[in-house]
Amino acid sequence: MKNERSRLMVAIVALLMSSSVSWADVQLPEIISNNMVLQKDIPLPIWGWAAANEEVTVTLGDASQSTKADASGKWKVVLPAIKTAGGPFEMTVKGKNEIKVTNILIGEVWAGSGQSNMQWPVSASLNGVQEIANAKFPKIRLFIVPLVPAGTPSEHVNARWVECSPETVAGSSAVLYFFGREIHQKLDVPVGLITTAWGGTRIQPWIPPVGYTAIPELAAEKNDMVNMVNAYADQLANFSNSIKAYTKQISEAKPGEAVPPVQQGPPGHPLNSNYQYTGLYNGMIHALAPFGIRGFLWYQGESNNGQGMQYYHLKRGLIEGWRSVWNQEGNRDFPFLFAQLAPFKYDGDPTRLAGIWEAQTATLAVKNTGMAVLTDITTLNDIHPPNKQEVGRRLSLWALANTYGQQNLEFSGPLYKSVKIDGNKAIVTFTHAAGLKSQDGKELSWWSIAGDDKKFVKATAKIEGETVVVTADGVTKPVAVRFGWHQLAEPNLANGAGLPASPFRTDTWIDAQNWNP
Repeated sequence: MKNERSRLMVAIVALLMSSSVSWADVQLPEIISNNMVLQKDIPLPIWGWAAANEEVTVTLGDASQSTKADASGKWKVVLPAIKTAGGPFEMTVKGKNEIKVTNILIGEVWAGSGQSNMQWPVSASLNGVQEIANAKFPKIRLFIVPLVPAGTPSEHVNARWVECSPETVAGSSAVLYFFGREIHQKLDVPVGLITTAWGGTRIQPWIPPVGYTAIPELAAEKNDMVNMVNAYADQLANFSNSIKAYTKQISEAKPGEAVPPVQQGPPGHPLNSNYQYTGLYNGMIHALAPFGIRGFLWYQGESNNGQGMQYYHLKRGLIEGWRSVWNQEGNRDFPFLFAQLAPFKYDGDPTRLAGIWEAQTATLAVKNTGMAVLTDITTLNDIHPPNKQEVGRRLSLWALANTYGQQNLEFSGPLYKSVKIDGNKAIVTFTHAAGLKSQDGKELSWWSIAGDDKKFVKATAKIEGETVVVTADGVTKPVAVRFGWHQLAEPNLANGAGLPASPFRTDTWIDAQNWNP
């Protein structure tokens, strides 16, 4: 009996002890593996694990870097930037053992994240069967991160790089794939595409801790997260005390005396969730950094509908957080391109979605961002418009023009710039306004105007050069203009490139009476 109690105590102590991982062989994260694409033009971090203090050498072509693993077994080297796209190449990672990483290409790497409209697969997109059959692009490589949250940052994801083919493309993000196909075909370079998205998720779980600390307007969210973790620490302490009491019972038990088992296991981490702060960053983003990338695509916001401009601050936290985590030398402020949500029949106040549109448009003030407007790519009773090809194309326009420097390429629809009141007229000016037109040739739609009574009424809008002149019967002294300020709005204003105008308002009223059709 004494030996059995001793063995039980040893087992319990072993379960409770937190021990460091012992690495017998050099290992790499899954993102650094066969078939990968390495980002050209920026220094390339390569990292992994080995025995403590083990010397590791990484060789790619003529470049070779050596380092020693730290006391915990972690190591990292940074290979010099490669200026020319191409391949395939082979990389060796040598410590006590040797790893060969094969079929590597040098090109452009983009990741796509968000909720269901980013996760939406090629198989479910418009003409999905034909798109899959045509997906014969061996120089496009795909990496799909599984849906796994975590309470603390995870170093691994169960994924692998594969060549794009009809056999592998079906589950890839359609928006990301169609974007990447445009980049591949327009620039004639290899492209790596990392899908890391989860339907129905809010933005909060995707933001790393540094994103919450970087943005003062996220103080409430940060404090809430800290309180949750502190409460968890208290729960762990209580559980630890109960285990100590249990082991004391075992040690003091008389021969043959029964000891009741512990009734409750250790508490679960409160952030190990696809809904809570940092849970998806921990489980689906952390293991990817600092793998060299050109930039991120983002399609999300449906689950944050109703948060208005707070969503803008959350988005700033996401962008700043990811850029800080990657901290890419030569690409610190990497492009962050996002889709403005499409119109959809949500429950509740029909202007709540317009509040998200406003927050998304405001994000363009953040350095190196871009937005694809989707007011004409709609299925009002389906939150998932199937035409992901055009979403990917419009996002690619921002990349081709601003990241890759293609000249004379219009990449955005008209964006509100200013309004001037002239008698009973409101004269609205835009950026990206060359060739303003009605998409369908009909009278401009979804315009409203209000005087100082804050009651918006339907307005008449006419194009004059690169401006729109807005008037309404009965409004002799207009004060504010709204355009497309309704969740069902599918307005027809566009520029000469056929790109639609983003909804906007010129007021900041919270007590106005919006015009409803």
